[in-house]
Amino acid sequence: ELGRLLGQTEEYKTLQRAKERVSNERSMITLLNRLSELESEIARALQQGQEPPQAIAEEYERIFGEVQGRAEYQAIVAAQSNFDKVLARVNDEISKGMTTASQSRIILPS
Repeated sequence: ELGRLLGQTEEYKTLQRAKERVSNERSMITLLNRLSELESEIARALQQGQEPPQAIAEEYERIFGEVQGRAEYQAIVAAQSNFDKVLARVNDEISKGMTTASQSRIILPS
């Protein structure tokens, strides 16, 4: 029930629309795929105890900067932040309910 209600929030719908816009933008997908490849190369070098090659690190920084500057990316970041705030409020309410329930003398059947 909680998941269904969260899925109906405007914040979640906005996040989904932002993700859909990114998935429909070919140039953005190309950039994100290349970032993923570069991350793998960097991780592989680090696991082998080596510094990633300078060219790879520079390409990663350049592409990451380009992605961050795109409106589609900024929309996802903003939407995710707003949805995270909703989840934080839900978690706070759940915690309050658990605290109240733990202090209650009424025992409910399970």
